[in-house]
Amino acid sequence: MTAVEVLATADGGDLPAVSGAYLLWLPLGRPLDLSAPKPGARLAAGVYLYVGSANGPGGLRARVARHLRADKRPRWHVDQVTLAAGTTARALAWPGGSECAWREAVQGAGASVPVPRFGASDCRACPAHLLRLDDAEPDDPRLRP
Repeated sequence: MTAVEVLATADGGDLPAVSGAYLLWLPLGRPLDLSAPKPGARLAAGVYLYVGSANGPGGLRARVARHLRADKRPRWHVDQVTLAAGTTARALAWPGGSECAWREAVQGAGASVPVPRFGASDCRACPAHLLRLDDAEPDDPRLRP
């Protein structure tokens, strides 16, 4: 199955309520000081990509909607970045897909790891689930799984 793009909407757009992987496109216009996972780490201005999985109730629709909401209590490391990106955030979803396979493909297309282990504390296979790809736009074919 192919990735489905959804715009930054609070309701999760047209995503299905099924398990799968998602990619958040998170442009930062200014540097961001992180409080976790490594206090004191800083993300420079640029385009960041976060790959995650949605396997719980509501699947992709619920997880992506939560990430794109502005009125959320921070729960995960990536919430720092989604809150800083605000309404410029976009998402792609891959029903039935693997976050690790997607991370590998995007990193292989030139993305780098800005903070080791960021977003991958429960993953033994990936160096991080947050990547940096400065020259990307939301419709960039390198972002497709």
